[in-house]
Amino acid sequence: MTKVKITETVLRDGHQSLIATRMTTEEMVPILETMDEVGYHALEMWGGATYDSCIRYLDEDPWDRLREIRKRIKKTKLQMLLRGQNLLGYKHYADDVVNEFVDRAIANGIDIIRIFDALNDTRNLEAAVSATKRNGGHAQGCVSYTISPVHTNEMFVKLGKEIEEMGCDSFCIKDMAGLLDPYNTYKLVKDLKKEISIPIELHTHATSGLGSLTYMKAAEAGVDIIDTAISPFSGGTSQPPTEPMVAAFKGTKYDTGLDMEKLNLVAEHFRPFREKYIESGLMDPKLMGVDINTLMYQVPGGMLSNLVSQLKEANSMEKFEDVLKEIPKVREDLGYPPLVTPTSQIVGTQAVLNVVMGERYKMVPNEVRQLVKGMYGKTTVPIKKEIVDKILEGEEQITCRPADLIKPELEQARKDCAVYMQQEEDVLTQAFFPKVAQNFFKKRVERMYKLDLDLLNEEDSVYPV
Repeated sequence: MTKVKITETVLRDGHQSLIATRMTTEEMVPILETMDEVGYHALEMWGGATYDSCIRYLDEDPWDRLREIRKRIKKTKLQMLLRGQNLLGYKHYADDVVNEFVDRAIANGIDIIRIFDALNDTRNLEAAVSATKRNGGHAQGCVSYTISPVHTNEMFVKLGKEIEEMGCDSFCIKDMAGLLDPYNTYKLVKDLKKEISIPIELHTHATSGLGSLTYMKAAEAGVDIIDTAISPFSGGTSQPPTEPMVAAFKGTKYDTGLDMEKLNLVAEHFRPFREKYIESGLMDPKLMGVDINTLMYQVPGGMLSNLVSQLKEANSMEKFEDVLKEIPKVREDLGYPPLVTPTSQIVGTQAVLNVVMGERYKMVPNEVRQLVKGMYGKTTVPIKKEIVDKILEGEEQITCRPADLIKPELEQARKDCAVYMQQEEDVLTQAFFPKVAQNFFKKRVERMYKLDLDLLNEEDSVYPV
């Protein structure tokens, strides 16, 4: 079959890449039934940044969002992005947390779990893939696409074969920075089709201006599914727009079959929100155009928006270009990790510090130390010895699967949130984001009971009346 299927990203990556994942559930709900009628293969609507933003900025329960969307989406599969052993957070979690999360995600309505590892260390996919399959979900194994002197098509094909052998139901090329060009994409998809039999999905970004052309050549090579975003939240650091891709394939053997009239209704719904976020300043013009420099710096959309936020907070926006130039240098130092969460944040933060401090590695965050130590997994090539020596100061690197060193964490998380716990899923929120979770739980209680918990005497467990 040559028909190309489409996964719509506006409910996750479309707004993550353009407005730092600030779209609310309330803004999504009125159009969901229409989206369910379009004919999409899947709706990507959940992921780490979604979960984090809900509790950190939007004062929303991410599990409520999932359940609200599931209630209204009857025909279309719901898809989420999972960071392998990192799940939705920024570090590796114990296997008991991985199992519990996947259990709960599928029970609450997720159909497809796209599982990737920032370092393409397939050991870090195993637990999540196994848990997804055990729960009857669709496990989509993923490679984080990147360009470097050591990354080749042969390497990505080898990873694709490993992922198929692991038992995954489909395979995704996750081009998080829009680095793929049309003709290399054609060759890569062709090479993969020769070696693996499971469906292949392609995810890219429009940052470099090549995204739509890349999808066209991918379709010609036999790709099964592509990721697009409805036009008001497409382009720039987001995905290529849905409607033009549907129009381009219409009447050909790649015809998506999507309903253009309903797509127009979806676009009309989201267009006012685009204008709202532009006016508020949250949708930055820097992220909305074509930036061919992404092919040099390899910075994904979500990372760009975070860099802009970091530099604005530091009153250092004039150093934006300097930071972009520093990122490839830090990446080379650290073994050429693909720039995707959490390594994009790790590399990006170190680059910002190197530039703002005026001295490279004068200040090193703990996450960088953990990466160098091996706690995120194996890098594509060994990290430079001088960097290891400077950062670890004689401490040994590890070589095992990082999660093998992590003791079970669920029970401690349960104890930590016991006073606020209202649902089993709260334990996972506590495990992922301990400090943010406590603030979120506190606000939830205050709303529910109309209390000011700052007045609570925790030692004596009394509240003034």
